[in-house]
Amino acid sequence: MDTFHFDFVGPERSLYSGEVESVQLPGTEGEMTVLAGHAPVLTSLRVGVIVVTERTNSGKRIYVRGGFADIGPTGVTVLAERAAPIEELTPESLDRDIEAAELQRDATEDLQKREELNGQIVQLQETKNLLKL
Repeated sequence: MDTFHFDFVGPERSLYSGEVESVQLPGTEGEMTVLAGHAPVLTSLRVGVIVVTERTNSGKRIYVRGGFADIGPTGVTVLAERAAPIEELTPESLDRDIEAAELQRDATEDLQKREELNGQIVQLQETKNLLKL
């Protein structure tokens, strides 16, 4: 299978850089899988897990909480608001993220922002359940 370059940059460090076969992204409009030769797209990301397939039956999973993905035919770059390798996640860290989102939601009068934060809270809870944390 053809490969392409994938860079994943979190706010504190680079979490991945290398050649991959595919990347599955939690886009705000839905899940999407990127393969070599993908049409150019710029998309925002929601809370979820990015699945990186380096080669068949080999890859990594990275937790992401918001950000953007710049997709092109020869590469993908993700700039994340918050991110961590799955191995570094704990139930406590996800609970802190949920609590922070709840506090932001409760502190705003902006109905659109409240709905956005409600969505993030649900996504965080689903991610915690999915990862069995």
